[in-house]
Amino acid sequence: MSARELRALPKAHLHLHLEAAIRPATLAELTERHGLEWVVPPFTDFSIFSTTYRTLLAVLSVPENLARLIDETVADGAADGAVYLELSVVPNFYAGVFGTAREALRFHLEAARAAALRHGVEVGLAIGIDRTLPIEQAMDDARLAAEFAGEGVVALGLANDERGFPVADFAPAFRIAADAGLLVTPHAGELCGPAEVRAAVEVCEADRVLHGVRAVEDPDVVALLVERGIALDVCPTSNVLLGVAASLAEHPLPALLAAGVRCSINADDPILFGPGLLDEYETARSGLGLSDEQLAACALTSIETSGASDRVKQRGAAGVAAWLAA
Repeated sequence: MSARELRALPKAHLHLHLEAAIRPATLAELTERHGLEWVVPPFTDFSIFSTTYRTLLAVLSVPENLARLIDETVADGAADGAVYLELSVVPNFYAGVFGTAREALRFHLEAARAAALRHGVEVGLAIGIDRTLPIEQAMDDARLAAEFAGEGVVALGLANDERGFPVADFAPAFRIAADAGLLVTPHAGELCGPAEVRAAVEVCEADRVLHGVRAVEDPDVVALLVERGIALDVCPTSNVLLGVAASLAEHPLPALLAAGVRCSINADDPILFGPGLLDEYETARSGLGLSDEQLAACALTSIETSGASDRVKQRGAAGVAAWLAA
């Protein structure tokens, strides 16, 4: 029997940083237009990744370029079989362009709504805290996210280099988000070990943990994730290229699934690491040996643990069941 078509598997993309979702052809066009140069260096350290990522902002400081990015990102998600996208955005990146972070967020939301209607994919925004900035900025980000809860903002996240910036420090910001009905979705357990995953769950009361794969190093943390049903938003290629996993063959996703941890499959930063959402599902099948049942479980987890509407969750879950039954 031929393999099921992974493009037809309904899925949600939950771990995707907006700027790094730009198409290579679009980036080439825009850098040429603005007289800029784009070179992706070898990723030997996260600090190189972080610096390189920020150079993307130069071409996106023009509102029409940003709107184009959002539209193309949603179109690409639709083409990969996504029924829902949860885009990680940092309005502060664009405060200078729009006057304030609030106005920048309004622009993101309007562009996301238009793209969702155009391409038939629901879109939610996760406001990203930069953990390397002062905690006062994180509190401002949380209050901004809470202000737009129910208007397209569905989650509060936490990104950038974990080292020296423990997730527990941001618990007050996450309480603001949770009180507003937002999902709590920090990065943890990528560059630091399982203790950060535990803190994300026990101190910050995370609904999902982005990355989180180093939980596999501590059976007690794995048991905690299983007991509480906390999902990990896993990005296999990113983990390999940034040295979190020594190789694809050694990636912990299969072990986490075997232990009963709920996981979704994601691309993280496609312009930097290469694969998009569908590519990562293909990699999980061919490179990690996941069965169709496991792939369907990851897709279902991505839908069920997302900020999508109940309608999209119900339709997506039914689609996953139909895909598996085919």
